[in-house]
Amino acid sequence: MDALPTAPPRAETRAVVTVRAPGRLHLGFLDPSGSLGRRFGSLGLVIDGFETTLEIGPAGHSHAGDTLLADGREAEAELERVAAALARLRDETGLHRPLQLRLRQVLPAHAGFGSGTQLALAVGRAFVRWHHLAVDTALLARWLGRGLRSGIGIAGFDEGGLLVDGGPGADGRPAPLLARQPLPADWRIVVVQDPSHRGLSGADERRAIAALPPLPREQAAEICHQVLMRVLPGAANAEFAPFAEGVSRIQQLLGGHFAPAQGGSAWTSPAVGRLMGWLGERHPRPGAVAIGQSSWGPTGFAILPTDHAARALVDAATAAGVVAPALSLRIVAGRNHGADLVELPAR
Repeated sequence: MDALPTAPPRAETRAVVTVRAPGRLHLGFLDPSGSLGRRFGSLGLVIDGFETTLEIGPAGHSHAGDTLLADGREAEAELERVAAALARLRDETGLHRPLQLRLRQVLPAHAGFGSGTQLALAVGRAFVRWHHLAVDTALLARWLGRGLRSGIGIAGFDEGGLLVDGGPGADGRPAPLLARQPLPADWRIVVVQDPSHRGLSGADERRAIAALPPLPREQAAEICHQVLMRVLPGAANAEFAPFAEGVSRIQQLLGGHFAPAQGGSAWTSPAVGRLMGWLGERHPRPGAVAIGQSSWGPTGFAILPTDHAARALVDAATAAGVVAPALSLRIVAGRNHGADLVELPAR
């Protein structure tokens, strides 16, 4: 184990450290088959309105081990992953002082928000801050086994914004961050959730990727071209139309590629797919809206240039009866900063 960097020593910790880690949308891989020898590469967007929030503080004197608490059933379901992350952190650091961790809020699991990475990094950041260790997020991710395919969650945890990574290295290092642009403040994202479906993850995701035919090199090249010459410049200059055209085209190409692993559809949730099809028909002009699915879904998204446009779209979809009862729609902004951390004296 490498020597751990530490901050100046302090008296025994009595602080409570709170971390709020943002959700993200995975807008697509650049080259999932590695046509030039380097696989994946990702485009992603960190968003407001969806967070994992937890706090770490001192355990009571009567406790021989950690105390793990959760607010609500969704948070309680994630405590096993919290315990596993703490165990790995203790193995890496050799620090075993009992603590109390309360999981206040969690991102929807296996829904396209990067919940596993954000939970792991939130636990890791709170743990090292509570122990006064100066450990960067890339090292935390390596300790916790995150970022094996995409670096968007790691960079999003630190910086937020619209992000492009270059795919993980052959030596297993997390994907390097290649570009970051803040999303224009006026732009809005309509996030469409279907809690009745779950996206692929873990071993199922690995098997699905392995079973797919290679993405043709010409399509990977077009995706990269769309990212470099439409999506990033569009965000940088607040030019919505080229941004939206680029994102939608990337989603079209990748939706076709991943459809065999999603029941023959570009959409994990048929209800989300029907709504998104209606949105596309309502806005046939190229560049009017960016439509797609985050990662393996089932979450869909529609990005629009203003809050007014987003609200008008939601109202029109509701009035047209194309929002299935299982779906929930939320309008959020892009988040141009990463996780929030607060350290306060224990009460």
